[in-house]
Amino acid sequence: MTQYLTEDAIQIRIDGNNLGKMSAMEIDLRRQLVRFGRSMHRLGYAPATAGNLSVRMDAHRILATPTGCSKGLLKISDMVIVDTEGNKLSGFRNVTSEIGMHLAVYRFRPDVHAIVHAHPPVATAFAACRKPLDEPICSEIIMTTGVVPLAAYATTGTDEVGASLEPFLPTSDAILLANHGLLTYGCTLLDAFMKTESVEHFAKVCLLARQLGGAVPLTKEDLEKLERARMRYKQNAS
Repeated sequence: MTQYLTEDAIQIRIDGNNLGKMSAMEIDLRRQLVRFGRSMHRLGYAPATAGNLSVRMDAHRILATPTGCSKGLLKISDMVIVDTEGNKLSGFRNVTSEIGMHLAVYRFRPDVHAIVHAHPPVATAFAACRKPLDEPICSEIIMTTGVVPLAAYATTGTDEVGASLEPFLPTSDAILLANHGLLTYGCTLLDAFMKTESVEHFAKVCLLARQLGGAVPLTKEDLEKLERARMRYKQNAS
C-alpha cells in the first residue's frame, strides 16, 4: 500500500457534499477507485452499472464503489466505507450489492489489499461457457496470475458467491465466475487492475489459438522455470 508521511485529517467538501475529515491516504484511495473504475468502463470491462472495486483501508474498514452506478461516472464522494462484516460506516450511497464477494477474499487472503470485479467480454464468454482459462500456453499469464480457474455458478449478491470462491482463494489471484465475470485481486488497485487486463488478453489468445487448431502447452519443465522466474520478478518488483 502507498505510504504517507502524515495521516492528519483534512476537511473535505466535494460535489456539494461535506465528506468530513479525511486522511491523505483515504483521499488517494478514493481517487484510485475513480481512476480505475473509469478505465474499466473505457475498456468495455464494466458496461452500464456492472463491475465493482474495493480497497482495504485498514484491518477493520473497506472502501468500495457504490451500487447502481456507472464506473465511468464515479466521483470520490460516491465511495462507501463498510466494516469487515459489510455494515455501512459512512457514505451518501449504498455499497455495491456484491460486497460479500469482496469480503470473502479479504478474509481468506490477508495479503490482498484491493479487488476488481469486471465483465471483460472474452473472459466472460469463457465463464458463460463454463470453461476455465487453465491451458498453460502463455508465459505472461504464468508470470502474473497463473492459470485461471472457474468457480461454480452462484447467484450474484448472495453468500453463495463467496462460498464458490473458497477452493481457489489460497492459490489463485484471478478467478472466473461461472455465467458472470471475472474477479482479480492484489496488493494494490493497480496490481488488481493489471491482472484483469492480463486475463482478458489471455482469454483472447486462448480463443484465437483454438480457432487456429489448438496451442502447444508449455511443458512441466517450462512451468517450473517460469515459476522460479516469477518469484525473482516479484522480489525485484517489490
